[in-house]
Amino acid sequence: MSQEDKPITNKPLQKGKTLLLFDIDGTLTPAVQKMQDDMKECLAHVKKDTDIDIATVGGSDFKKAQFQLDSAIQYFDWINSENGLQVRDKSLNLVQSHSINEELGEENIKKFVNFCLHYLGDLDLPIKRGTFIEYRTGMINLSPIGRNCSQEERMAFHEYNMEHKILPKMKAVLDEKFGKELKLKISIGGQISMDCFPEGWDKTYCLKFLKPKYQNIVFFGDKSFLGGNDYEICRSPDITRAYPVKNPQDTIKFIGEVIEEHKKVNA
Repeated sequence: MSQEDKPITNKPLQKGKTLLLFDIDGTLTPAVQKMQDDMKECLAHVKKDTDIDIATVGGSDFKKAQFQLDSAIQYFDWINSENGLQVRDKSLNLVQSHSINEELGEENIKKFVNFCLHYLGDLDLPIKRGTFIEYRTGMINLSPIGRNCSQEERMAFHEYNMEHKILPKMKAVLDEKFGKELKLKISIGGQISMDCFPEGWDKTYCLKFLKPKYQNIVFFGDKSFLGGNDYEICRSPDITRAYPVKNPQDTIKFIGEVIEEHKKVNA
């Protein structure tokens, strides 16, 4: 195992119940695409041949998670949408809900959105599409190119952003303007956008609900770098182990490692 493949948080598993907790984009599925067959087969094995529970946590809403998980949604014990502000059980019943509107208030949200509209409007990009600002239950998502872009346009913006740092520069501006004033956290997630939410409402929020239920929580995510939307949860003391992954194939490999250790500990 190379240095970059090593778990960020790495405690030994304890005897008892284990939860595998997954980011979705780039971890369980290719970005904004449906889960592929090899991952579905892997998760089916986890549920059929072990007593390990599985869950997702993502910044997007339940509708997007439902689309990407596809038929494999049947295997999940918990689906934490919008970083855990919306929690559904294995029957897809909503068991917890909270909103950014209740936390910040309409005037502050309007002030933030107005500023972002001006900033995004002044950006000179090769192309722009639609849905630059998306209000969600637990966050506000900002996309300079627009979430209505095609897959090809998404990949082109991703390459453009890697060179010109469009998202990191915007994040720095919003950190300076609203980080202290509204106590907002700005987190780059996926290839074309960033998530904006109250401090403490990153992916660690879901652990308030999950932690009391499990002796071990093992997280898998592809945005574990500083500023990425998996950074905080990868370093949370409530996580037993956190694997930084490059793609779903990485995730499958590490799932196998955890299964073997879980079986030994609980033998």
